[in-house]
Amino acid sequence: MAYVDGFVIPVPKDNIEAYTKMARQCSEIWREHGALEFRECIADDVKPGKLTSFPQSVNLEDGETVIFSWILFKSRAHRDEVNDKAMKDPRMAQFMDMATMPFDGKRMIYGGFETLSDL
Repeated sequence: MAYVDGFVIPVPKDNIEAYTKMARQCSEIWREHGALEFRECIADDVKPGKLTSFPQSVNLEDGETVIFSWILFKSRAHRDEVNDKAMKDPRMAQFMDMATMPFDGKRMIYGGFETLSDL
């Protein structure tokens, strides 16, 4: 079954255009190196919870929204191979400086997931 890298990211609403541009460029890089899908989703019906929620998970601040994204791979080995190539791609250098990112990378949540079911 497939393997997924998932991300939850706080993005200032004023930076949505810059984030979208960056995401499109990253999508091209990941897809060129073999990723099967690269999806970016912006919060639409995401309310703060009492115990847990997407906004709480990234310590959402006023003027920010939540981005939920994922990249699909054939397997974990395929993910590791594609990510290694993508991160070494010279086009990625422009996105690695935390000071110029259109979001607070310290509050980004990410991880790799095995597919439990695929219906």
